[in-house]
Amino acid sequence: MQWRGVAIVILTLVICGCASDRGATGKRSVTKTETGSVTGVAPEAPVAGAAPAAQVASATPKPPVAGAGPRGLGPTPGAAAGPLPYKKNRTTGAILEAVGGGLGSGAVGPYMNSQKQDLQKTLLEEIRSGSASVEKLPHNVVRIRMHGRSAFETNSSSIKPGFCTTMDKVADVVIRYGKTTLTVVGPADNKGTVEHNRKLSLQRALSVAQYLESKDVSPIRLATLGKGVADLTASNGSDPGRLANRRVEIWLEPVLAR
Repeated sequence: MQWRGVAIVILTLVICGCASDRGATGKRSVTKTETGSVTGVAPEAPVAGAAPAAQVASATPKPPVAGAGPRGLGPTPGAAAGPLPYKKNRTTGAILEAVGGGLGSGAVGPYMNSQKQDLQKTLLEEIRSGSASVEKLPHNVVRIRMHGRSAFETNSSSIKPGFCTTMDKVADVVIRYGKTTLTVVGPADNKGTVEHNRKLSLQRALSVAQYLESKDVSPIRLATLGKGVADLTASNGSDPGRLANRRVEIWLEPVLAR
């Protein structure tokens, strides 16, 4: 009878061992010899704080919205499109190369203030007559606004001869202050359709950019921007108002060092 008791014990141990070799679902655990992976290794847990793949994709920076104004100044109401490079190869690297390197953060403010003062001195005659203004805007942007009394005729993108003298003065200053980019804006008045005026606005900006290039301003520094009727500054109900809206603006922005 003693050997029967030993046999029962051995059989019990064998049954327990087989049961432990199966999971709760009745499947055998994976072994290294069967799959080449280590037995019992669990899948890696997600890293704490990691966002789902869909959220990561949505966080990818999007291209600038059409109608965006110069850097940091927000959207430009009524703009037909965002600033358009005058030359297709106008990359950040190309700009830095064209201007001989950017400005350090401590030099930006004094540089732009000095440029503003030189523009005011050079355009003193135009400023006194009310045909031009120069002002400093946020983010170290300098805006030159040249009113349309001598810039363009109605429904035309050709620069009037009398306006060339003013443009020559501007070109002289911006060449000396070469570490800036120029966004040329050419608003139109309300004669004609909205689409026609947007196209005319861009054509006027392009005419000014071409003139500046002819005066040796680097084309890589230039961009153009059109504005629509919603962005006009004067009443369009009279000829004086339309003349004021046929203005030209040049936005000067510092080129920052990398």
